[in-house]
Parts: sequence; C-alpha cells; structure tokens
Amino acid sequence: MEVTVQEISKAFGDTAAVHDLSLEIASGELLALLGPSGSGKTTLLRLIAGIEFADSGKVLFGGQDTSRLPIQERQIGFVFQNYALFRHMRVIDNIAFGLSVRKRARRPSKADIRARALELLELVQLSGLDQRFPHELSGGQRQRVALARALAIEPRVLLLDEPFGALDAQVRKELRAWLKELHRKTGHTTLFVTHDQQEALELADRVVVMNAGRIEQVGTPSEIYDTPATPFVFSFVGQANRIGLPVVNGQVTLPGGENVEMAGAGHGEAELFFRPHDVALSKTGESGLSGRVLTKKRSGLVSAVLVETSFGLVEAEFPSGEPLHAGQEIRLSVLRGALFSGGDSVRWVSER
Repeated sequence: MEVTVQEISKAFGDTAAVHDLSLEIASGELLALLGPSGSGKTTLLRLIAGIEFADSGKVLFGGQDTSRLPIQERQIGFVFQNYALFRHMRVIDNIAFGLSVRKRARRPSKADIRARALELLELVQLSGLDQRFPHELSGGQRQRVALARALAIEPRVLLLDEPFGALDAQVRKELRAWLKELHRKTGHTTLFVTHDQQEALELADRVVVMNAGRIEQVGTPSEIYDTPATPFVFSFVGQANRIGLPVVNGQVTLPGGENVEMAGAGHGEAELFFRPHDVALSKTGESGLSGRVLTKKRSGLVSAVLVETSFGLVEAEFPSGEPLHAGQEIRLSVLRGALFSGGDSVRWVSER
C-alpha cells in the first residue's frame, strides 16, 4: 500500500510541528523518519496514523484520501515505544485484541482469532508463551508481542514510534536484525521513527531526515551518509568536521591552497564539511592543514586523533599502526568534503 503525504502542516498552539511537508512512500517500503527531538517526526507519524489531524494538507493510502478518517478506519498497525500492552491480559489475548473488538459483521470466529494469534506468535518467534502475562516477558519479548498485535488486523500500513527506544543496546541490535527479516517475510509498507542514525541506516530502504518540522533530505542510507544535501544532514548523520572559510569574489581557498569556484556566491563565508575517515597525513613538502596532535585513542583497527589547527579542532581517523603521539606537529589533507555556502548551495571537493 503506497502512502502519499501532500503539503501537510500541523501546529500545537503557537508551535508549528510540521511545515508544508510532502512525501511519497512506496508500497512495501521500509522507511525511517530520522531526526532529533522536536524535529516533527513523531507528529508526522501520528498524522499518517490518524491519531492527530492535520491543519492543512492530505494523507492518501493507495490514492484514497484518509485525511479525516480516525485511526480505527485507516486499517493501520501502530506500535508504541512503551509497548502499550494490556497488563491484565495474557499474551494471546493482547495479540487477538484488535480482532476481538471488531464489529460483529467483520469479526472472525473465536477459533479463527486464536489461530491467527498463534500463527503470529510463531512468526515473531514466541511460540509457547501465549499464556504468559506481559510482566513475565523481557523487554524484547514485549516489543515482539506489540508487533504481533499490530500485524493481527492485517494492516495496510505498519507504523512504529521509536520501537526499540526503551531497550538496552544489545537487545536493540538483535531486534533490528529481526525486524528487517520480519519485513522481508511480510512485505508491509512500514514507517518507523527513530533518533538513532545507526538504526535508520541499518534498517531502512530509504531515510527521511527531518529538522524543525521540515524534510532536509530523503534518500537511501548510502545517499544520506555519503552525499548529505545540507549542513544539518552532514552534522546529524555520522561524525563530521566543520571549518569556516571566506568566500572572496566567488572563490573559496581550501586549507591546502586549492581555489574552488562557488557558483552564485560573491563574498561571505562558506563551510567545509568532511568525515574523520576522509583525512590523510600529508607527505613531506605537500601543502595541507597544519596542526598539533592533542589526543590519540585506538578503536579496533583505527586510531581516533584529535588535532588542534588554526581553523579549530579536527577529528581524524588513521590506521592504528600510524606512529602519532600527543604534541606532534602534523599536516593533514582533506581527501573529500563538501562546501556549503548560502545554506544549501553545495560543492563536493577534494584536495587530491
């Protein structure tokens, strides 16, 4: 089921949560809504679900305008961060709840409801736990029950709000792999909200990066990480260095001395963004960004090095065997980076 969001806006009092936002979600896609707290990602999810109603704009499921339909009539499965399981009900009854409360004309028989619940318990790898109560389960197991309950009604769209936010790191990692496999098996159009960039990049077919109620960029995980479209995306997704450089007569001089034309930029300031792993040591006699090593910390096969330069602190990653030490004077080359001027004007550059 494809989902289309058309020019949707939502405010709470004087606070605008979502601004004139449009988005196309393909049928069967696993899409991540990624952003910091207050970026509008949960509000957008709730607007798609029908928990909230937009001030303007439309939400379409398969071309059908569902903008004014309540959640009960949109046939969506919604999974909350805190599971929202009924504590007084056994696992099987929690899963069956959505089917059990349907109007009589659309309600399956008790036998069919039970069969569906047991089938889903097997799908989420919890067979044999049907008679347990939620408090007798681990956090990861409770989240799987919540997902099974959402799937029980055969939703057109599955929506997850920070589904692993209440779990510890190891359980989150295990459930990410499990959810990816579950999506492969079921093929539901799925949207999930997260502030965890690793989670978004690992799970999603595409990632929507949000900031202040707007979309900054939509793309595959590789596109979001490798070619950020805005300074915000570059800073928010992955580690990034940022240094300010003057723009003179439409040109920027990089730390290594190379001049770069910035189309449409006269005078002002540009910002050069680059990843720690896109830095190399300059050879003797080469130009580059001079600095002094402040700290060196090994992490597996690489060492994270903090360098003090005239442009500020720069983080770099080198092979762990590189003979560097605190206080050492070095010169750096930026192998790949992005120049931003005037907010969103971008130019990819390299010093080599």
